[in-house]
Amino acid sequence: MQTPPRDPDIADTAPSGTVLISYDKEHLVTYLRLLDAHAEDADWREVARVVLHLDLEHDCDRARKVFKSTSRVLDG
Repeated sequence: MQTPPRDPDIADTAPSGTVLISYDKEHLVTYLRLLDAHAEDADWREVARVVLHLDLEHDCDRARKVFKSTSRVLDG
C-alpha cells in the first residue's frame, strides 16, 4: 500500500460523493488533521493556514470557501 502524500494541494471544492476516490485517499492525513482541529474547536483561520496551507493574507475569500467545502464533507 502506498503512503499518501504528506501535504497534497487542496482543491477549491472537496469531493462530495459517497465513494472514496483517489483525492480522498491522497488527503487522508489532511482529513485526520481537520477532524483533530474540529475536535479542538480550532479557529477556521488557523486551520486554513496550518492544515490546508492557504494564504489568508492574499486570498481570504478562497481560504474561507475551501475551509467550508472541506468542513461540509467531514460533517456529512
